[in-house]
Amino acid sequence: MKISMAEGKRLKAVFYRTPSGAEPVRDWLRTLSQGDRRQIGEDIKTCEFGWPIGMPICRALGKGLWEVRTTLKDRIARVLFVPDRDRMVLLHGFIKKSQATPQADLELARSRQRYWENER
Repeated sequence: MKISMAEGKRLKAVFYRTPSGAEPVRDWLRTLSQGDRRQIGEDIKTCEFGWPIGMPICRALGKGLWEVRTTLKDRIARVLFVPDRDRMVLLHGFIKKSQATPQADLELARSRQRYWENER
């Protein structure tokens, strides 16, 4: 999907920061290959410039939580985020190993979402 960069970002991606100062999505991205990081970054950028955007790049997971969907060479990556005014707060990233989004990953993202919403 091509997005016009002339229109500017509708959302700015920001990394969720834990109370201790860690940035879990940034840390996760650093464990991936440069090519995988680039592809995930392109999909996040598509979401930033094209928001609101739907499938196949983004999908709503309910209760304000969304996912950026990235198909890599031999696997599937997801970055879960919450839109907040003019930002997309990147809460959790993972490599998907099954058809459904694992409950543990959803719960982790939702707990970070609650923390973010209470601290802003």
